[in-house]
Amino acid sequence: MDLRLYILWIWKIWDPIYYSFTRLQYIEPAGNKKTVFRVRLTKYKGKEVILSDGTRIRKNDVLLKIHLHNVRLLSEILNVKHELNKGRCIYKMVLYSMPVLADYIKNHPEEQKIKGIIGITMINKGVRHLGFECFFPENIFYLWLKKVSQLPTFFLSTSTMNVQNFKKHNPVYLMMSKEHLIKKYQTVV
Repeated sequence: MDLRLYILWIWKIWDPIYYSFTRLQYIEPAGNKKTVFRVRLTKYKGKEVILSDGTRIRKNDVLLKIHLHNVRLLSEILNVKHELNKGRCIYKMVLYSMPVLADYIKNHPEEQKIKGIIGITMINKGVRHLGFECFFPENIFYLWLKKVSQLPTFFLSTSTMNVQNFKKHNPVYLMMSKEHLIKKYQTVV
């Protein structure tokens, strides 16, 4: 059995257990089509950030933390051979999920408190086209912890795994203000 298939198989077993211990929630659009996001509210703990639209994100501001549903995403791209095609597949799945995310925030009971969305990833090509802004975590310990924790995702998402490729990628925060998200992705009902 291919090592990637074995790792993905174990991850599929582990994922529901992990999910049950987190405060993550699935967001589902009408029609039961799956999105690639799982989310939870969080309080921002980093240094103050000013987004390009002027939104200030300060310590303890409420953000919607987005997590990619990696098992689902990686299962979809496992048989895609070329890196560029893998990137396109991931981009399209995230793009499809963004209007659902905007609707989720607009209809959230605490919508008024939410200042924006935040995520952290090592796979960040194309995120600016989606409307995200990238910021590097300043805490070196946290940066390395995230890098190690994202190793399986990175390994499964690349066609060729080598140490040099892993070393040159670092986790980044992805942020977007609530207003920018809704303006860019709001669905008209």
